[in-house]
Amino acid sequence: MDDKSGKQAVEYGIVPIAVMASMSGLDFVRAIFARRLPEPPIMQTVEPFDCTVEPGAVVIHSVPGRRHYNPIGSVHGGYAAILLDSAMGLAVQSTLPAGTGYTTLEFKISFVRGMSETSGMIRTEGRVLNAGRRVATAEARITDAGDRLLAHATTTCLVFEFPKESAKA
Repeated sequence: MDDKSGKQAVEYGIVPIAVMASMSGLDFVRAIFARRLPEPPIMQTVEPFDCTVEPGAVVIHSVPGRRHYNPIGSVHGGYAAILLDSAMGLAVQSTLPAGTGYTTLEFKISFVRGMSETSGMIRTEGRVLNAGRRVATAEARITDAGDRLLAHATTTCLVFEFPKESAKA
């Protein structure tokens, strides 16, 4: 469905495991970014746009706004955490074969500069450092329009095969 501007409206939802398991990770992420599959509901919080994926790399653009503020008048760290964790996780997903998924085991964030509603468009880029059969690691960075570093993170993900009965459902 298109909105009034002619752009495809964003649908948020959960993709069934059987659908996810039937696709390579790269095809799965591409389908979400192309809006052939619903975006995860958590992304309603950050309203990403102009998302791209290549094997092992994801870029997400977003604009922090007043709705992201914490009680002390700046963008809440959770905004950056959603973007960084998503970019790293989707970068890992983009390297996985069909029937395989991942989950985040841990991640560490470092905040370098604050964000506000005047920050404008920010760019979150996630890259896989290593993708093994059981464990994958990745890193991500958020930069502003002037390419200044705002935050960065690293993650370790557990890679697993979907249960065969879930993939059939």
